[in-house]
Amino acid sequence: MKTVGFYKKTIGERRRILAEGGLLNDADFCILENSLSLQTADKMAENVIGLFQLPYSVAVNFKINGKEKIIPMVTEEPSVVAAASNGAKLCLPEGFATSSTAPIMIGQIQVVGLKNANSALREVLKNKKRLLEMAVGKDSTLVKLGGGPKKLDGKIIKTKRGKMLILDLLVDVRDAMGANAVNSMCEHLAPEIEKITDGKVRLRILSNLAVHRLAKAKAVWKKEIIGKDAIEGILDAYEFAANDQFRATTNNKGIMNGISAACLATGNDTRAIEAACHSYASWKGKGKYLPLAAYSKNKKGDLVGEMQLPIAVGIVGGATKTHPLAQLSLKILGIKTAQELAQILCCVGLANNFAALRALATEGIQRGHMELHARNVAIAAGAAWEMVDKVAAQMAKEKNVRVERAREILKGN
Repeated sequence: MKTVGFYKKTIGERRRILAEGGLLNDADFCILENSLSLQTADKMAENVIGLFQLPYSVAVNFKINGKEKIIPMVTEEPSVVAAASNGAKLCLPEGFATSSTAPIMIGQIQVVGLKNANSALREVLKNKKRLLEMAVGKDSTLVKLGGGPKKLDGKIIKTKRGKMLILDLLVDVRDAMGANAVNSMCEHLAPEIEKITDGKVRLRILSNLAVHRLAKAKAVWKKEIIGKDAIEGILDAYEFAANDQFRATTNNKGIMNGISAACLATGNDTRAIEAACHSYASWKGKGKYLPLAAYSKNKKGDLVGEMQLPIAVGIVGGATKTHPLAQLSLKILGIKTAQELAQILCCVGLANNFAALRALATEGIQRGHMELHARNVAIAAGAAWEMVDKVAAQMAKEKNVRVERAREILKGN
């Protein structure tokens, strides 16, 4: 698929390129024009009074495990899509290599009011085979697909309200995000847990810190392409984030820029993914908040970027099935499993992070960011559609991207 200069094309030309690549058809064009009806929206959320839309874009230049991919993204920030496309382009022709673990989610059952927490935990573990069988019966469909409850374990935590027994139910949720299945199993087991422990079950809920459900991505940026100085700058930037939480927070926000945009395009829960990844940044550092992506040099002196994240996404159920654009996104991605989607999101995050660090460590982030932002500034200043690009180009040339300057340019035309 010829995506060179994709950002310079008109909307119609971009659509035609994707259609020629077999990713869009006439029915898809209709969805792009009228993505979500008010009637559908009213069934998706509470108290609906309208629709709030954001740009639906695609990032290009991605090659993942040897296959070319077009990545749908929903975001209001143009630099996010540009950074992802640029970061992916610069690690071609090899692209990204990915893998993932099984889609295991954790369900937690909180037991309080125990006379002896240690004894209660022992009794639960004695009965765990029976409890797992009970959980299996709650979702036989999931079991038929190869998923279902896999393990039951527990721990005791000390709190201001006394000792609490926390039981962890590990469930393979296959191609679902898994919240509903896991929550249902936990609630189903609660009465029996109370009988076994002689305690009171309070919370029965999934944990979004899916440390057993990991997606991994790796890419190599060659020194001949990005330059030795850029590599050294990126390594310095990485060490800054690895040793300063204030920088690490912004570093990881940049990673989530891309992941959240692609996640939203597929109708998945961006809040759950963001909570999981930021929590994982501390969990893997044993309390120290770390950058989510790591960088090093290989023997050839090329830059190696690697990232491992807990990404719990689904391709069945929820908005992924009810929102027409979410379905179209999955079609464009050409995936068959939730694990594939998780791996793609990990690649997008790594591409965004690399592009941001490269810009920060060399020319600075503002030049490219403000050039892309200039069109929004021109619109805010009241530029008519036919004048937006002209005003934006002039401000970018002057390196003076401000609403006041946009108005001055408009007055002079």
